[in-house]
Amino acid sequence: MEFKTFDFHPDVAAGVTVAGYITPTPIQEQAIPAILKGRDVMGLAQTGTGKTAAFVLPILNRLMQGGRRGVRALVIAPTRELAEQTHMAIGVLGQKTRLKSVTIYGGVGFNPQVEKLRRGAEIIVACPGRLLDHLNQGTVDLSRVEVLVLDEADHMFDMGFLPDIKRILKHLPQKRQTLLFSATMPQEIRHLAGEVLQEPVIIQVGETAPAETVSHAIYPVAPHLKTPLLLELLQHSDTKSVLVFARTKHRTKRLAEQIVKAGHRAASLQGNLSQAQRDAAMGGFRAGKFRILVATDIAARGIDVTHISHVINYDIPNTTDAYIHRIGRTGRATRGGDAYTLVTGEDKPMVRAIERVLGAPIERRTLVGFDYSLAAVGGDREFLREPRSAGSARRPSGERKEGRPGGYAPRPNASGARKAPGKTLEKFGQKSGPLQRRRRFS
Repeated sequence: MEFKTFDFHPDVAAGVTVAGYITPTPIQEQAIPAILKGRDVMGLAQTGTGKTAAFVLPILNRLMQGGRRGVRALVIAPTRELAEQTHMAIGVLGQKTRLKSVTIYGGVGFNPQVEKLRRGAEIIVACPGRLLDHLNQGTVDLSRVEVLVLDEADHMFDMGFLPDIKRILKHLPQKRQTLLFSATMPQEIRHLAGEVLQEPVIIQVGETAPAETVSHAIYPVAPHLKTPLLLELLQHSDTKSVLVFARTKHRTKRLAEQIVKAGHRAASLQGNLSQAQRDAAMGGFRAGKFRILVATDIAARGIDVTHISHVINYDIPNTTDAYIHRIGRTGRATRGGDAYTLVTGEDKPMVRAIERVLGAPIERRTLVGFDYSLAAVGGDREFLREPRSAGSARRPSGERKEGRPGGYAPRPNASGARKAPGKTLEKFGQKSGPLQRRRRFS
């Protein structure tokens, strides 16, 4: 099957050609026909499967008919990065259509967004918090929206955005097409789908399992030795581009600082950076200026970099779905990739849960020459994480607020100025090398 089979409007088809699309991915092949028919869709698909084009192309095709009547499509995303990624996809695929897209999210000026809205746009790509700001200020009109997209719905739940989503829904026409996409489908998202979707077409692409091109390894280590071990791995490994996951904004920032001090080209991506800093970190990571990017789960949403050779879990994730989603950033497009996880004794339940999903034990490794017997030194203990149950699906306190900066800005003060929340970015890299040997971890 090829894209020409969909019989898009000529201007939309021209954008497909410019983008170099020939054969649709499975999510595109299944979702596009249903969306073109006006059906509601619930799509379960991981990042990197092509779901953005799966909803952008049918939306563009629909908006080519009916004239320019204000905002006719709304895409809601959990983070600025994902919003920008979708906005750029609209720009590329719709470059021959003359349709306009506007992004709305926190961390940047409010008034410039108002000016863009006044100049007119048919599509808005927004984060929930800042979109609510505009709705409360009366600077955006959603009364003519024909298509609503809730992208990364599971992560919007993780970030506490569901109440905001429900408030936004009150500003939309009840008669509309709604598309909901999610990497995982927890019960709360199923409830939301039941509330907002009408007789949806349910599409599930692939199972919640990692790519076969990813190699997994576990490095057992005491909590106070996690950072030294990580630095040794980075020093004695052959890596190209590495994404490191830490649990909180504070840990992400401090860990990136330690990696930079060790001489690596690294940046961090978390909730206390300005938009300019976030853009600089992501741009540097994509361009290879930074070899390592340290990020939280929330900040990492929207990262779509195909050349990541390693994913390192400095902190083990709280759910098996989160593990699959993290390591799905490597081993793409038939390339090989490595997923390393630093684990402490309290992580054993989650390790066993991940192994059940993988269907096999994960290789345990130790680093030859590393002194695992070093005692903890008093003082700097910010990297020590408190015990957490393996089944917990909630994000730890201290990361809860990160969702807000991703799509929210405080109310204006008397002068109309807003305080930009910001987020943090820094980087570093790794790869397995000859200094590793295996041992069992019980």
